[in-house]
Amino acid sequence: MANIIEFSGPVLVAANEERQGLWSVDGRLTFVRPHAKPDAVLDGWVLPGFVDAHCHIGLGPGGQVDEPTTLGQAQADLRAGTLLIRDAGSPSDTRWVQQRHDLPRLIRAGRHIARSRRYLRGLGHEVEPEQLVETVRKEARDGDGWVKLVGDWIDRGLGDLAPSFPAAVVKDAIAAAHDEGARVTAHCFAEETMDQMLDAGIDCIEHATGLLPRHIPRLVEQGVPIVPTLVNIATFPDIAAQARPKFPDYARHMTALWERRRERVLEAFEAGVSIYAGTDAGSVIKHGRIADEMLELHDAGLPPAAVLNAAAWDARKWLGAEGISEGGSADVVLCRDDPRLNLATVAELKNVVLRGRTVDWE
Repeated sequence: MANIIEFSGPVLVAANEERQGLWSVDGRLTFVRPHAKPDAVLDGWVLPGFVDAHCHIGLGPGGQVDEPTTLGQAQADLRAGTLLIRDAGSPSDTRWVQQRHDLPRLIRAGRHIARSRRYLRGLGHEVEPEQLVETVRKEARDGDGWVKLVGDWIDRGLGDLAPSFPAAVVKDAIAAAHDEGARVTAHCFAEETMDQMLDAGIDCIEHATGLLPRHIPRLVEQGVPIVPTLVNIATFPDIAAQARPKFPDYARHMTALWERRRERVLEAFEAGVSIYAGTDAGSVIKHGRIADEMLELHDAGLPPAAVLNAAAWDARKWLGAEGISEGGSADVVLCRDDPRLNLATVAELKNVVLRGRTVDWE
């Protein structure tokens, strides 16, 4: 017997497209009423499951975590309505998560690739410039179409942020990933790193706190999106306070980046830069905070429909994932109110449905 769910509320197929009448039959969506009676009727505003475009499944503050901890991370994201995760670097082999039909869909990027002694211990491959290209090739083959570079970090000799690798090497590494059919994203805090990555042909920028007016036309022209991770950027004042006694220049820089975080995101949005929602959960940030990130983007000035695009419709298209369509996987969330009018409703979902099964909140 078919497993049938009827969604009795309005269905938001897109930001400006509302329909009525949607069902899940054996895990697949249909706009055609089934002959059989539904096993359940769910009421609420229906949207595609949320996307966390910068998330670390299998990663903790010290690096790799065990499978029970990884499972708890994925379940926390699931309960928050995150049904698709773009991994942004993890030392754990999380292929087993992809085999679990009761966990969010996962697009893996393999491990971070960082400069030796220029990143958090235990998180990524730490290499010298001459090793970068081949390491990128390996990770491109090992992941699901994405490679993650750590574009900058504190250089203790300089006492401030600095690019991790020479510009020419970064360009060769990105070209190598493209040869392997993978896209490259990069952790970028500083202004100079933004220039380097755009010159090298990067496919996405994480954090983008160093975004300046000169970068915006290039992001638009090159079609490079940003994932601001504003819930993570909120930690910058604490980082600066800890660093100030030994690295005052770095502390001032991190504080300045934090102070203009919202202004720069809004400028990018108004200029037409694609923006996607990502929490950076997995080390300092707890999992299950996609609603917090969405509300942070709204606080930066993005209207609710744009925020929903950043976490749902457009984010899914960007990653090649299904939205709400005939025959698509029944991966949806239900809100109490129209989230285009009351964005806060995304923080208190009525239901989460993954592959046609309602998610247990317990």
